Amino acid sequence: MSFTGLYEFLRALQKNNSKEWMDDNRKWYHEVRDFYIDWLNQMDLKLAEIDPDYTHTTGKKAINRINNNLLYHPDRPVYKDHFGAGLDQETKQGDFYIHLGTSESFIAGGFYKPKSSLLKSIRQAIDYNGEEFVEILENPSFKKMFDGLIDDGESLQTAPKGFSQDHRFIELLRKKTFAVQHDLTQKLVTSSDFDDHVIEVYKELLPFRQYLNQAVSV
Repeated sequence: MSFTGLYEFLRALQKNNSKEWMDDNRKWYHEVRDFYIDWLNQMDLKLAEIDPDYTHTTGKKAINRINNNLLYHPDRPVYKDHFGAGLDQETKQGDFYIHLGTSESFIAGGFYKPKSSLLKSIRQAIDYNGEEFVEILENPSFKKMFDGLIDDGESLQTAPKGFSQDHRFIELLRKKTFAVQHDLTQKLVTSSDFDDHVIEVYKELLPFRQYLNQAVSV
């Protein structure tokens, strides 16, 4: 099994997105899933070697369910079009997320639409030491790899409660998502360079994630 095989399975699944097809191809699914879990286990060890504060995360813990939650999203297909997994995982948010899918593949990190208590903590950290966060965001190598914070379309039009409209970091304080994304091509994922690229992205993302994880742990 390989990442090429993983994408082949996902394409077939999207053409036949039903429980009946999945039941008929359960063995194929488990071969792909087990391959991805094994790869995640290997990457887990590699990342632990370069980051002394890394939280070991087994592939089985890291990988997300391939089923969509139809109870909350009844309009979605039965199965997702991707395999998602979060390494360096103390909580599901703030982890190092790897998304391999038919429509898009990417690596991401940070907090996407965090709950209000976490959002409040991040805003307080920016209020107290926004200079450090801006320095991380403006680092040329970081900007080249991530191209700015993800725009969730839900930023406030005014200042959040407790902050002045003319706060020097008002544009950051208005945001409700503090996450970045690095897009991947299937050509890269299926190449021999993929592991090294993942490690490179992890290293570049680390100061950003450390800042946010420290903010929410205070």
